[in-house]
Amino acid sequence: MKSSEAIKIGAQSLWNRTIGRPICVSFEVTHSCVAHCRHCDKGGIKPDPVLMSLDDYRRFSEELKPGLCQLSGGEPLLREDLEDITRAIKRRSGLPMVVCVSNSWLMTEERYLSLNGAGVSLFSFSLDFPDDRHDDFRGIPGLFAKMSELIPYLVKKYDRKDIVLNSALTHDNFTEIPGLVRKAEEWGTQISFSAYSRLRTGDESLCISAPDDLALLRRHLDWAKQHKRSSKSILNSDYILDQTYRFFAEGGMNGCKAGLRFLVVRPDGLINGCSMFPELQYKSHRETVKGFKATRDSCDQCYVSIRAGTERSLFRLFQDNVGLAVSTPSYSHTEE
Repeated sequence: MKSSEAIKIGAQSLWNRTIGRPICVSFEVTHSCVAHCRHCDKGGIKPDPVLMSLDDYRRFSEELKPGLCQLSGGEPLLREDLEDITRAIKRRSGLPMVVCVSNSWLMTEERYLSLNGAGVSLFSFSLDFPDDRHDDFRGIPGLFAKMSELIPYLVKKYDRKDIVLNSALTHDNFTEIPGLVRKAEEWGTQISFSAYSRLRTGDESLCISAPDDLALLRRHLDWAKQHKRSSKSILNSDYILDQTYRFFAEGGMNGCKAGLRFLVVRPDGLINGCSMFPELQYKSHRETVKGFKATRDSCDQCYVSIRAGTERSLFRLFQDNVGLAVSTPSYSHTEE
């Protein structure tokens, strides 16, 4: 990220925080997906009978003025007009920074270049395992092999520092933290971690809760903190790694700011305060802030990256991003 872009994002985010607008907006451009992931409820092709127009995307960007936004889903690459959506979201200032969150199965070199040209600043690809166990978890045979070929190819050929990995930690994969970091390094990119939430699927078996598992998770996260001293491959700050452990150890994390610091715009133009509660739909940001308050105040069951990134104190935000001009913040939901 260029220092000028970092300054713009920081200034816009600080202003939004001051006046009560979201720092980050997630545009779920479709609820369909080509994967069937164990930790997600959006697997398979689903009808999106009503879709926002490009003018609607433009209006949301102008009204909410986020410094950052993500294109997510479902699988956003299913939208053939994703480039047009990106251009509609971009304002004259060059903001927001646009992050495309994808499982990468539909990504090609041509699409990568096209989306980059339209204004996507960062591609965040999900990786659950550092080998072909990733295919089983995602329900896409051959996915890991494709990632192993495509990602290092794009990274080496274009050297734009705009491809990163994201991994939601579950009981199935938390022991793979070192292997996932090594894979990111092998591919020439970076990785961020966040916490699985049972809210999306109700699957308690994917939670990390047993004392022995928590002790091992602590050791792996401490390893990650130490590894950061000699490598830039891990995007999370020490603080967020510690908070991720706390979420699992305590069985929850209160103080949620969903609907305030971040929100989700659905394919039909309605708003969810949080993607974990898709049935709670609102027509405007003001209505979301008011209508989602009771749910936000009582829920402590997620610590996804978009929450971790937007809920830091101003002091913590500054401390975590001293090197913002040369590093990239992670605001991915990581449910993809």
